[in-house]
Amino acid sequence: MRKDGALVPAIMLLLGVLAVQWLVVLPPAWACGVLVAVACVVLCLGRYGRALAWCLLGIAWACWRGGAAMDARLPREREGQDITVVGRVSDLPQTREDATGFLLSIEHASFGRTPVPLHGRVRVSWYNGAADVLPCSRWQLTLRLRRPRGMINPGGADSERSALERGIVAVGYVRDGAGNVPLGSAGFCINAVRAAISRGVAARVSDPHDAALLQAFSVGDTRGLRQHDWEVARANGIPHLIAISGFHVGVAALFGVWLARLIYLLFPRLGWRLPRELAQAMAALVVAGVYSALAGFGLPTVRTLLMIAIVALAHCSRRHPSGTQTLSLALLAVLLVDPLSVLSAGFWLSFIGVAFLMVCMTTRGKGLRGFLHELSAGQLVMTLSLLPLTIWFFGESSLVGALSNLIAVPFVSFVIVPVTLVGMILLGVCPPLAQPVFWCAAWLAHAQWWLLERMATWPGAHWYLPEVTWWALGLATCGALWLFAPRGVPMRWLGGLLFLPLLFPSRDLPAQGGFQLWMLDVGQGLSMVVRTRHHALVYDAGARYPSDFDLGEAAVLPSLHALGIEHLDLLVASHADNDHAGGTPAVAAMFPEAERISGEPERLPIAMAACETGKTWQWDGVTVRVLPSGPADGPANDRSCVLLVEGTGGRALLTGDITAAVEPTVAAALSPGPPLVLSVPHHGSKTSSSTIFIQSSLPALALVSAGWRNRFHHPSALVMKRYEEAGVPWLNTAVTGAIQIDAPPDRPPHVAATWRQRQSRYWRE
Repeated sequence: MRKDGALVPAIMLLLGVLAVQWLVVLPPAWACGVLVAVACVVLCLGRYGRALAWCLLGIAWACWRGGAAMDARLPREREGQDITVVGRVSDLPQTREDATGFLLSIEHASFGRTPVPLHGRVRVSWYNGAADVLPCSRWQLTLRLRRPRGMINPGGADSERSALERGIVAVGYVRDGAGNVPLGSAGFCINAVRAAISRGVAARVSDPHDAALLQAFSVGDTRGLRQHDWEVARANGIPHLIAISGFHVGVAALFGVWLARLIYLLFPRLGWRLPRELAQAMAALVVAGVYSALAGFGLPTVRTLLMIAIVALAHCSRRHPSGTQTLSLALLAVLLVDPLSVLSAGFWLSFIGVAFLMVCMTTRGKGLRGFLHELSAGQLVMTLSLLPLTIWFFGESSLVGALSNLIAVPFVSFVIVPVTLVGMILLGVCPPLAQPVFWCAAWLAHAQWWLLERMATWPGAHWYLPEVTWWALGLATCGALWLFAPRGVPMRWLGGLLFLPLLFPSRDLPAQGGFQLWMLDVGQGLSMVVRTRHHALVYDAGARYPSDFDLGEAAVLPSLHALGIEHLDLLVASHADNDHAGGTPAVAAMFPEAERISGEPERLPIAMAACETGKTWQWDGVTVRVLPSGPADGPANDRSCVLLVEGTGGRALLTGDITAAVEPTVAAALSPGPPLVLSVPHHGSKTSSSTIFIQSSLPALALVSAGWRNRFHHPSALVMKRYEEAGVPWLNTAVTGAIQIDAPPDRPPHVAATWRQRQSRYWRE
């Protein structure tokens, strides 16, 4: 193979694998076989034929692996049933206030005496006084399972894609019963070693937060980190440094080289039996491999480990591969082992980041000057070159990230991590000596984090942009390549212009007198967004759970950012029930300028004014008005603040959880007007949506916000039959994901998009 002969096969294989990820339906298995046969034929057609063959092989391989992963998921007929499983805990269990969560690798599953074809990993939650679940332990458990299914919103995380990439075939919880019994240990398991080291760190560091940082640096154990810590990391652009990163694996390899040199310095006669250069290469690979295992073999660590392995093997065979060939061979290895890794953000950030450094960085000077130049210029290249991908995957970036990384990368990688490595070695060799080493590492981590927390408050630390289109992503990436091209490339400054579609995207704003309405997918709860040309309101913000999972932060805020809403005029918590108001504080913290009202302000943790019947806002030719609902001393649901949004072409009625008891009051306040879009009261409960209310309001479209397979069985089949008999079409977020309604000033309201269909892929449920 030529010096860079792996580059074309790697790129063509990547293109083939990537093409499959845009498919809505995967082809059958026999089609994969046909593609492989065609690839074998075109392989003999010269250089271009070989390139095409790699692409066809990538398509066939990705289709087969994707199809196998989807077929491995829980059979649909077994959803919601109690299944007895035997399996092994395959991660570090997360103990929360409300439950213990862990991944279980299934060995055997059955429904009664009937075997269930279920193999793979299951994400499990154990509520109500969970047993002490240890890493690598084997259990027999009775589980209530369902297929992986996530909430689909603008700018939201794709948990179904993540489940496919991680090999998760089902999610569920442990059912109470005598059948939940431990079966002992599964033998040696790296996660047990990780847990032991993590416990050793915690026992030797007095401050829990400092201990959590060292646990993350040493074994990638992030269980002790709080939500605030991740916010600080994102604000500084350093989530890759919190747990073990690829760069840390490189430092570990360098540690192995130094260790080999020390041994040869002490025992020089070893060179007669094994050349020092070969020993150094093998030591680097072994130490990097052990450290990667302690990190849980995350994708950035695997990529770095493969590159180190290629370089080490090349040295052992007296070869010297170029950086391009090393990266290409690592890419080939990752794709051949796991083509579904292209679904993760880490894959793209790892390989593209390294590729940019190889293409754009040139060595200037030697010694300290050259090192400082490469370090500072490298952080600038990485920050700007990965900006498009960061916004594409996470919806935000950090303008202080370049400076934060310039400080944090060398300090963490060359100071904190080596000290922590020494502590880990002493923990196994001489535990008493590990105490002062970990104390020193904790002090360093504490000082570093103190600085990062201050930098997280700087302007631009959190920089949000609307949802990125694929063509804007491509242009910005090409612009970064042009901008940082080596000297000699003409007019490099023009590369900055290619960032403009990314930084200033077009926004489809409503015309005067029109509005847009989104019913977000927040599971068994409610959150709606209304936008006129220059104003916006949020009506409810989903739930917040004891595990600190906040739908206001996880679903509502990313949606607002993706939709380009930078200013909020009105925040409404219809009433104080958690499924409606739990996420409200997170939204209020992000938009402190918004006016706040609620039907039950006295029960909320933040200050909100009471809803006043008849209060009106006039925005861009659209009227928002508070309608009468239940009395102040009535049930909580009936106190829901009801809003009527009225444009010149359509109206929307936001009803919260009102019941049939107050529906006549609401209906009486409605006067004839343009077609009405109705938020179905109380998620379609039997206590609401009376026949009289439906006939009185006569909506043109009804929208239901409910959770998939929720325990309340919302919406009720009887209730939805009433809408159907009245000729009212309806949509349910549990089926469609987020729903966008456009109400232009000159036409009736219509469904502009449903996110589950808008972002349809083969891994979607």
